[in-house]
Amino acid sequence: MNERIIAACDGASKGNPGPAAWAWVVADAQGRPQRWEAGPLGTATNNVAELTALQELLESTDPGVETEVRMDSQYAMNAVTKWLPGWKRNGWKTSSGKPVANQELVVRIDALLSGRTVAFVYVPAHQVDGDPLNALADQAASEAAVAQRAAGTAHGSPLPEPAPGRATEGRGGAAAAKSNAAGTARSARTGGTIRARFAGRCHCGKPYAAKDMIAKNPNGWGHPECRSASA
Repeated sequence: MNERIIAACDGASKGNPGPAAWAWVVADAQGRPQRWEAGPLGTATNNVAELTALQELLESTDPGVETEVRMDSQYAMNAVTKWLPGWKRNGWKTSSGKPVANQELVVRIDALLSGRTVAFVYVPAHQVDGDPLNALADQAASEAAVAQRAAGTAHGSPLPEPAPGRATEGRGGAAAAKSNAAGTARSARTGGTIRARFAGRCHCGKPYAAKDMIAKNPNGWGHPECRSASA
């Protein structure tokens, strides 16, 4: 058993609120990914997805093992490391006297943190050469939010592949197709998805926006859930 593990968790909401999901990735003490999990939330806010990701991670790891948790959500991190003690003293009210948002999730996380050693580390999201575990969790949450299907090690799913970095906005048409096609070879090899650099239209007839998750379909690029659908 590892004496220490490194983990990352992230949530995604396509619309905030919109189709949402949570994800976590657990690595060994050297940072090598060992297992991961992602799950759909239906329609939810990004904050709910972020807190749920942390709750699911804590529920899925050994409380007796020292854990480093990497997150890109300042809200979720502040909620459990800074604001929680005051909320409890105030009877789960904020400093302005309003009920604490997402209280049920925060209470559950508070209970899961009791008696265990957890170090929280903030890592900025969507950074070139950023934290690799956070990138994996971000990708997994985004894909699960789009597909609204559970995935992960327990489901026999391969590790998600982080999307390419953001590109210059304001281009479209042939440039969009060329840029989106840049990931074709990798996606075809892995069956994975990438983040669209430019807006386009799936063969199902519905559009996708720049930075949405897309996958290579028999008829071109489109929604991941349409990759096996007929044109």
